[in-house]
Amino acid sequence: MSSNETEGVCYAQPHSLDERLAIARDFVQRNHYSIPMLVDGMDNACDALYAGWPERLYVIDPSGVIVYKGATGPFGFEPEELDAWLAAH
Repeated sequence: MSSNETEGVCYAQPHSLDERLAIARDFVQRNHYSIPMLVDGMDNACDALYAGWPERLYVIDPSGVIVYKGATGPFGFEPEELDAWLAAH
């Protein structure tokens, strides 16, 4: 996306898990991200299961049940909606 170019966050497509992890670490560092992050394997199994591309917010309860599922991003990515849901629950 052109906004990524403007913000200097363009990366070559990773070809290994190490490269994918390096991109995730850069995100964490640049954004001072404090929430634990998981990175999908190179087979993209998690993406296939949760349809998370390019981004999506989920809340999974302690028993493993999805209790909140946001719309797909980037235009359906609504952190404020998740904040309201969390406040209500």
